[in-house]
Amino acid sequence: MMTLSAFLIMMLVGIPIGICLCLGALAYIIDSGNPLLFSNYPLQLFGGVDSYGLIAIPLFILIGEIMNGGGITQRIVNLAMACVGALKGGLAYVNILANMMVSSILGSATAQVAIMSQIMVPEMEKKGYDKTFAAGLTAYGGMLGPIIPPSVMFVVYSTLAQVAVSDMLIAGIIPGLILTLMFFFIIMVMGFFYNYPRGEKQSLKERFSIFLDASPTLLIPIVIVGSILSGLANPTESAAVGSIVAALVGRYWTREFDLSQLPKMMLRAGIYSAIVLFLVAAAAVFSWVLIYGKIPLMIAESIKNVATSPIAFLLIVSVALLLIGTVIDGIPGLIMVVPILLPIATGVYGIDPRHFGVVVVINLVLGLLTPPVGLCFFVASAVTGAKPGPMFIVTIPFFIVSCLLLVLLCFYPEISTALLK
Repeated sequence: MMTLSAFLIMMLVGIPIGICLCLGALAYIIDSGNPLLFSNYPLQLFGGVDSYGLIAIPLFILIGEIMNGGGITQRIVNLAMACVGALKGGLAYVNILANMMVSSILGSATAQVAIMSQIMVPEMEKKGYDKTFAAGLTAYGGMLGPIIPPSVMFVVYSTLAQVAVSDMLIAGIIPGLILTLMFFFIIMVMGFFYNYPRGEKQSLKERFSIFLDASPTLLIPIVIVGSILSGLANPTESAAVGSIVAALVGRYWTREFDLSQLPKMMLRAGIYSAIVLFLVAAAAVFSWVLIYGKIPLMIAESIKNVATSPIAFLLIVSVALLLIGTVIDGIPGLIMVVPILLPIATGVYGIDPRHFGVVVVINLVLGLLTPPVGLCFFVASAVTGAKPGPMFIVTIPFFIVSCLLLVLLCFYPEISTALLK
């Protein structure tokens, strides 16, 4: 009780979630009256980040920095424009398609929204789209980042759940593609009712020229995802090779990447990585005291009285996680819930931990697009000037199909595990 009270009070006064987790664990040790636990505290803290797979996080972030600084993002957008830009509502399709392509490199929703909002929203405004819709659509496009590999959230989950990082990245491919197609369908329907403008039609010669200019940039996701799927490299190795490929493409093909930018890029990647890794270490300590206190077992007993099947359990968890995701950022939310819910999902209901990870991540990412916080909307608002509240209202159809995907995942786990068999 003391641990829960201390944790909630610290969260309410605005103390960062990582510190809340560390101090909450200390509160439990004090309350337990077992001084021997103090000696294990630093070991658990260090053990939380003592994982080879976590090295992939700073490397994936660095790839995104190099890609943005090297003009690679803009060429991917141009390629998406050449593919679907001439359709009715073409720029809306381009927004989602470009986000899907970029997500195979960045893997972070907030970073993706910040980058793509600068590129897509002004262009959509010029063509007659409402700025609020354009910004909201870009925010939902950013949702693909943590689902389509690589994904920082999947790397963190794999460490918490002790499953292979490569399995988690592969598990996100089909759900990510399905969500993209669902977004396309919504754009098609909305384009019919709101008469969205068509994009400029490009000649075959112009399309070929754009494809030729952008084709080397496609080496980056091919190297990252292809090496993982083929088994030639693990995620950490593929991220290292991917960062080298991104630097070479930006330096010698786009000629926009300057080596003098690299120290600043590495510093930004290091700062963000340090925040993520501190959260992982704090989660390790907190989950350690939860297990010691048999908290997951007590929660499992409570849930078993309500959820009589794996599907019922997943549906209940989805509602709970969506509510958690509305007030807590993705990775902190992941770190808080996985140590509690994963043992119940696997031990009581026999749910595949990789499938459970996909459900958890999509729920928490959707929370980034749901009031009262809606972090991705605030990021898009900061870049574009559009208001977060109206953004949510105009993108409600995208919220509905995202929830529909979660329901499908609850009933059909093979959606996430098909490529793993």
